[in-house]
Amino acid sequence: MYSSIARRFRPGWLPTLVVMALLPLLASLGVWQLNRAEEKRQLLALDAEHRLAEPIASAQLQGLQAPAFRRVLLRGQFDAEHSLMLDNRQRNGRVGIELLQPFHDQASDLWLLVNRGWLPWQDRRTPPHFDTPAQVVNLEAWVYVPPGATYQLSADPINQPWPRLVTAFDPSAMWGELGRDGYGHELRLTSGPGAYQLGWPVVALGPEQHIGYAVQWFAMTLTLAGLYLYFGFHNKKEKRHGSGHESTRPV
Repeated sequence: MYSSIARRFRPGWLPTLVVMALLPLLASLGVWQLNRAEEKRQLLALDAEHRLAEPIASAQLQGLQAPAFRRVLLRGQFDAEHSLMLDNRQRNGRVGIELLQPFHDQASDLWLLVNRGWLPWQDRRTPPHFDTPAQVVNLEAWVYVPPGATYQLSADPINQPWPRLVTAFDPSAMWGELGRDGYGHELRLTSGPGAYQLGWPVVALGPEQHIGYAVQWFAMTLTLAGLYLYFGFHNKKEKRHGSGHESTRPV
């Protein structure tokens, strides 16, 4: 029976090579999306857990093994002279920036890079306007750790004027440039003096969206396999019909 099926299945070597290359790729993309969905579930669960926990003191930050989403209480002052404007940030279809400033925490004597939130920037001919509290302020923020990525400097910031417009940044590199003992992750405000528009999503794409993409990749995998089998058998029939017609042509 197996030999009979093998004789009828003639897909051709070129389609076979193409299918052998594409099938593992498509299947692996589906598995990758499932893994991403699980990662997002874990991030959402971690965020929910830390939202219920009491905020920690800033002095505890340095010893945390898994700081992502931990809420922190801060008391200190902003450094208005060294501001970063994170470009290409959109909210509700409007373009703008996110404002990040060094913050010196009095309790831990530690410098932190605090994201004060989003500001609109419609007119590119003039820089965005922002104010910085000059007094000592009490804040609550949470630690943002980029999932599966590290910060990269968009350009060499040394000797560039402040405030700086960037598309990406590295807190550790900034502290090295300023000669300060600083924390290596961004902190995002939850409330407090000097906050602009807050409300960051925990994840850009939810687990259900990744599952949807996985279903699409697996569907493409099955479709490609089905077409390969169909045309493999169909190709053999076409050849057989074609040879029959050729034998009846008049000489």
